Amino acid sequence: MMGANHAITGAAAWVAVTSTATGALGLVPMEPGEMLVGMLVAAGAALLPDADHPNATIAHSVPLIGSAGASAVSGMVGGHRHGTHSLLSIPVIALIAWVLQFGTASVTWWERPIAWAPAIAVTALVCFASKAMKLVVSWPKAWVAGAMVGALVLFFAPEDPFWLQLAIVLGFCIHLAGDMLTVGGLPLLWPWNPKPPKAWRKTPIRYFWMPNGYFALPVLGKTGSILEWILGAAVTAYLAWVLIGSFNG
Repeated sequence: MMGANHAITGAAAWVAVTSTATGALGLVPMEPGEMLVGMLVAAGAALLPDADHPNATIAHSVPLIGSAGASAVSGMVGGHRHGTHSLLSIPVIALIAWVLQFGTASVTWWERPIAWAPAIAVTALVCFASKAMKLVVSWPKAWVAGAMVGALVLFFAPEDPFWLQLAIVLGFCIHLAGDMLTVGGLPLLWPWNPKPPKAWRKTPIRYFWMPNGYFALPVLGKTGSILEWILGAAVTAYLAWVLIGSFNG
C-alpha cells in the first residue's frame, strides 16, 4: 500500500474502535477530543513498518537524517518488507509502546508528572500522519502540527497510558494488513520464510503462499493499483462519516 492509504486506514481503524457514533464499533469508547488525538497517532503509527524503506514518507521527515535512519533500519531487518513486516515485529512495537509510559518527569511547577516520552512519540507520529494524509503541505508545518499535539500530551496526557499503546499497535497492525492485501505479500514468519512444496507452486496456492515464503491475500493487486485507491476513497468516506457523527452526536 501507498503511504497515504496506510495512514487513512490506520485513522479509520482507530475511529471505528473508539467512536460511539453510528457505524463505529465503540469497543474502547473515548471522548471526541481524545479520539481525534488517538486517530492522528494511529495514522502515524500505520507508517512505521515502512521505516525500512529509504523512499517512504518517514524517510523524508528530516533531511538526510530521515533517509539515513531508514537505510540503517533496512540494514538491520534485512531490507524492505522483511523484519518490520513480520508477526515478530508486533510484540516488539508493543513493547516499545509500553515502555513509553515510563518516560515521565516530576517538576515543581506542574501539578502532575510531565509525559515527555509519550509527547515525543506523539509529536513524531502526528507529524508523519499530517504529511501522509496531506493535512499540511510541507514537513516544517507537519512538525509544527505534531509539536502542538505533543505539547498537549506532555502536560495533559491521560493517566492511563493504554490509549497510546493501543493507537500505536493498532496503526502498526493495520499497515501489515494493508500490505497483506497486495501481491507483494508479507514474510509473516520472518526470519524463517518457509517455501511451499514445489508441487503447490503450480497451483492457485502460489498466490497466497508465495514461492519466496511470503503470504498474501492479494485482492488489491499491485501496490498503488486502482483497487487500492478505490479502497482508500471508501475508507476516507467512512472516516469522514464517523467523525461527523462523533462530533454531532
